[in-house]
Amino acid sequence: MIGTAVVFLLAKGKWLLSLLKFGKFGGVFISMLLSIGGYALLFPWRFSIGLVLLILVHELGHVAAAKQKGLPVSAPIFIPFLGALINMKRHPRDAVTEAYVAFGGPILGTVGALAAFGLGYLLNSPLLYSLALAGFLINLFNLIPIHPLDGGRIATAVSRWLWLVGLVGGLVLIVYNFSYILLIIWVMFAYDLYKKFVKHRKHGEQRMVSASFLVPAEPLIEQGYIIPGEEHKRELPFVTYSDLEGQQFVRVVWEGLNFQGTIPLMQQGIIQKVHVTRLERLQKEEGLHLMVHCQVDYEPFENDRYYDVPNAVRWKYGITYLALAAFLIAMMSVVHKVGNI
Repeated sequence: MIGTAVVFLLAKGKWLLSLLKFGKFGGVFISMLLSIGGYALLFPWRFSIGLVLLILVHELGHVAAAKQKGLPVSAPIFIPFLGALINMKRHPRDAVTEAYVAFGGPILGTVGALAAFGLGYLLNSPLLYSLALAGFLINLFNLIPIHPLDGGRIATAVSRWLWLVGLVGGLVLIVYNFSYILLIIWVMFAYDLYKKFVKHRKHGEQRMVSASFLVPAEPLIEQGYIIPGEEHKRELPFVTYSDLEGQQFVRVVWEGLNFQGTIPLMQQGIIQKVHVTRLERLQKEEGLHLMVHCQVDYEPFENDRYYDVPNAVRWKYGITYLALAAFLIAMMSVVHKVGNI
């Protein structure tokens, strides 16, 4: 089966590559095909296709919720045996927004699983019953209060003590029902908690973001500027500011090259320095250009008010979280009885 898949990919390679020209949707489609092929190594093809579609519905719930909150996100990318993910191009500014986006996945995912169950009931289809059961299980699994699962993000607006429940409960699940995927997620979560509450309480966390800028060199040469070598490094003066939506930018200036550029940060931070890491000379039709590679070193700004959530919202999200988990457990029981699975 693996050999057949490889032959297919080679034969259709040009066709698959052409899909990339359609931007992010081509990438989504290819990653979906790869996931279907991966799951098909363990399950029937029809089940694998349905499973990937249910995961897509789940991820589209996150996308829709993020759009409602005005957060830019990437299209879903599928990873065989690990599900799918979306990349948030800007972090939420408060725990309520983070939890809202997290709720979007399991809520719409549950609707998708309900649709599969309804069709399975109407058509008396064992395949659809199996897909419905898998859909309910996937969304229930995602409600475990462990980062980066949805439950871990919902916990930010309900109670961060749920993280401790997830840490202990996740370890219990690993011991009694071992899963490599859950083990990997649990280890990542435990390390994240260590960084958040132990390591970085003593030492500031240093992060960096890189950007490259293309600068025409010919006008500079004509004006008598000396073009630095490719290994040239230097610190650059900068100005940082944020827009009304909380997006922080760093504007860098290199007067010697008559150049300035703007670099967005993934999150609010305290800038340590901005420096040139490398210069690259590129010969184009219109003449010599310099590719200026810059790096911003910064320390994330911990907003103490990030976790300030009104009590009414905590109760609403908490009740919704428990009700959704209870509903998913109940529906799994219903599918077992009705579908004889």
